[in-house]
Amino acid sequence: MIPAPHPEHGTEDLCAAATELYERALREGHVSVTDAAAAPCLADLGLLHPGVTAPDRLEPLSPVVALHQMLRAAEERIADERRREERLAAMFEPLMRIDGPQGGSSGIPSVTVLSGLDRIGRTIAEAMAGSSELLAVQPHVTHTLAPPNVHVEALARDQALLDRGGRIRTLYQHTLRHAPTVIARYERLRGDAEARTLDEVTERLIVIDRAVAFIPANADRTLALKVRHPAIVGFLATAFDRLWRLATPMYPQAVQQPVRDGVTPRQRAIAALLIEGHTDAVIADRLGMNVRTARVHIAKLAATLGSDSRAQLGYLIGRSGILDQAGA
Repeated sequence: MIPAPHPEHGTEDLCAAATELYERALREGHVSVTDAAAAPCLADLGLLHPGVTAPDRLEPLSPVVALHQMLRAAEERIADERRREERLAAMFEPLMRIDGPQGGSSGIPSVTVLSGLDRIGRTIAEAMAGSSELLAVQPHVTHTLAPPNVHVEALARDQALLDRGGRIRTLYQHTLRHAPTVIARYERLRGDAEARTLDEVTERLIVIDRAVAFIPANADRTLALKVRHPAIVGFLATAFDRLWRLATPMYPQAVQQPVRDGVTPRQRAIAALLIEGHTDAVIADRLGMNVRTARVHIAKLAATLGSDSRAQLGYLIGRSGILDQAGA
């Protein structure tokens, strides 16, 4: 009798056989090729790989490394979708000007291009009127470069939502945990407001009542897209929820990230980007800091690990196991 083919599935819903075998591989350090045949999805997904010294054994990929790779892939998919939205908006913007509000059966476009900071702010305020939930991602550059009046207007909008009994959840980068403007914001807000932080976040994102979303449409953020398409808004809200579960609480109950073996959480984040081959400028941009600060952290990391060169630093990072400790 021919056995039934193994069902296809993603890493987020591993089958029971795969989960049990992966747990066993992690505990014992390996599984046999014969046993692995019961769950071929583990090898297909890269969670098991051939052993170096024993080809008849498969060794597990570290869960920390696997999670890092999968999150990076998810962020790349989100970025690809955002670039696609920008291309679509750029393509249809001149057509919408010709067609006017009569286009489509409802007269309400699923994607609208907003031009100018004032118009973007007014449209967000209109969408928030009467709303009960706000999800937001605020990258370092968006928050620090915004004019003071933008912070004042946003605070007023957010407090009005909280006064209605609504809920606000915001994601920042770790570099903003002690920013005076952020601290002052949460000292003034009253209501169900929470904030968490990550090493890296997506571009600016605002999702209101899971019905409408706002994302940037150009580099200087003077253009934005107002998105009403249910599938796209749902995708963005789900991406936010997953990042939220991975983030470190900042407000109202702050959780401090531990220093392990003399390596700070920020240095571990830099180490992860270093072994991916990124330049100092790219590392600084992705972690929300200037290049000089990034180089200071790299120098401290090199001193901690006893490295004399950039090439040696990458080797020592891999050998030290500091990235394996990141999720411990």
